[in-house]
Amino acid sequence: MNWLQLLSYQRPGEKAVKPQNEGQVRSAFEVDYDRIIFSHPFRRLQDKTQVFPLPEHDFVHTRLTHSLEVSSVGRSLGKRVGEQLIEKHQELAKSHFTAFDFGAIVAAASLAHDLGNPPFGHSGEDAISDFFINNAKGQFFKDHVSDKQWADLTNFEGNAQGFRILNRKGTHGLKLTMASLAAFTKYPRESLIAEVDDSRKSQKKYGFFQSEQEIFQKIAETIGLNRLSTGEAIWCRHPLAFLVEAADDICYNIIDFEDGCRLGLVSFEQTRDLLSEIIGEKYDESKLDKIIGKDEKIGVLRAMAINQLINEVSEFFIQEEDKILQGEYDQALTNNIPASGSLKKIEKLSIEKIYRSTQVMEREAVGFKVIDGLLEEFTVAAFNSRFNKGEYSRQQRSIFRLLPETIKAELVDQSNSPYDALLIITDFVSGITDSYALSLYRKINGISLPVSRPI
Repeated sequence: MNWLQLLSYQRPGEKAVKPQNEGQVRSAFEVDYDRIIFSHPFRRLQDKTQVFPLPEHDFVHTRLTHSLEVSSVGRSLGKRVGEQLIEKHQELAKSHFTAFDFGAIVAAASLAHDLGNPPFGHSGEDAISDFFINNAKGQFFKDHVSDKQWADLTNFEGNAQGFRILNRKGTHGLKLTMASLAAFTKYPRESLIAEVDDSRKSQKKYGFFQSEQEIFQKIAETIGLNRLSTGEAIWCRHPLAFLVEAADDICYNIIDFEDGCRLGLVSFEQTRDLLSEIIGEKYDESKLDKIIGKDEKIGVLRAMAINQLINEVSEFFIQEEDKILQGEYDQALTNNIPASGSLKKIEKLSIEKIYRSTQVMEREAVGFKVIDGLLEEFTVAAFNSRFNKGEYSRQQRSIFRLLPETIKAELVDQSNSPYDALLIITDFVSGITDSYALSLYRKINGISLPVSRPI
């Protein structure tokens, strides 16, 4: 792989690359960032759970604030790495690339990294998968799809859903550059492969559904990703995908931990000690003691810890650049930096005290019930409306009418197979917010009635 090809600002569907104008206010990669931040899927992240349900008396992170923070860290990582790469590879400077281009690509991909995540936190993906695996109405569809399509449905993946959102058919896709789309794809493989290579972090999950496989293949071929199999859709990561992953790892480790401390699930002393381990020799307890308020102290420690992690990750990336470009390096960057031991301690404590706390588990339990109920109603209604008119009941017609006009139009225009229809319904269910999902579930099940509004 080579950087000039990897930094392609061609967009899928374009027959030729549009030249960058010297007087252009925004680069193509900055346009990517702006398109994401103004998009509807991004806005909906403000009411999607990151880890904790929103408490009454304090602020915790949503998917929206988490994504903004990951993007900020990603931009810093990209710029620091870019500065050194441009100095090392003179052809990049001759082609008018700057460190800001690296920063913009990583920032855009990081901003979009959670677009495909369903409501109700990390359990949302499992809830969608479980519907097709365990619900009798979900299992019904197995005989109507291929094995690879069934693997998509029974192992629903937010990363693949995000790639689908970014490349929606018609006018809905954001038409990002191939560089940003590839950097976004942390798991460049299809869902069903003969054997997963456990030594490669990029094969832990999958990054695109069968419906978008051709799009990703075109991107991979255009920007020169190394293909790892001739018979299966598996590639090496775009090098900048490692920085996107690192930005996410840094933020969820440090900031979820900070939220846990603010909510009293982890003690201030535990938080202080683990963050100071990361900060190292720059940590000064006497200065910390002068800060009034535990939240303010944790905020300072968090900022210093993130800065230290950015330094360590960018240095390690440059050290391993040749192996990354050759496709030989395939691990999380944060697993190999000096602070990796401290991050593992934070992760272990977070699992025990935060991710398995009562309030988080309660939210996940609700999510399983709500998502299963919505999928049960909408998948059957959509399938019968398109492919089984004889079983299309009046009740299902009423359920079908509750879908947004755009979803109904896609079902009519784009669902040429049961697989297409099922993906369009999962688009809808995974895309809605926590609050709307709960409200819709209650109304469909007669738990609450729509409130009359004055005319």
